[in-house]
Amino acid sequence: MTKRLKRASFWIRRRSHIPLILIGGLMIAVLFFDEDTSISLNMAYDRQIYRLKEEIKQNRDSAAYYRSQREALVTGTHDLEHLAREQYHMQRPTEDVFILK
Repeated sequence: MTKRLKRASFWIRRRSHIPLILIGGLMIAVLFFDEDTSISLNMAYDRQIYRLKEEIKQNRDSAAYYRSQREALVTGTHDLEHLAREQYHMQRPTEDVFILK
């Protein structure tokens, strides 16, 4: 009996890495194939977050530009005249206007 016990103990010690490999493989499979914790799904979410942050940054920049334009139009008449002349192709009676396309 002791010889069998020694042989079983020796076999278990030699094969002790197999359960670790199986558990590690199972964890990796869960990380890749489970829908809730999928690595590819997390990477897609990260890409979407990055795109949305870039869009927010772009919108903030354009909002600041339009806010400054509005303030310039409200406070000064020169800027209002300049904008109207550019946008609506208005001209003074003494000047010539050339439109380039």
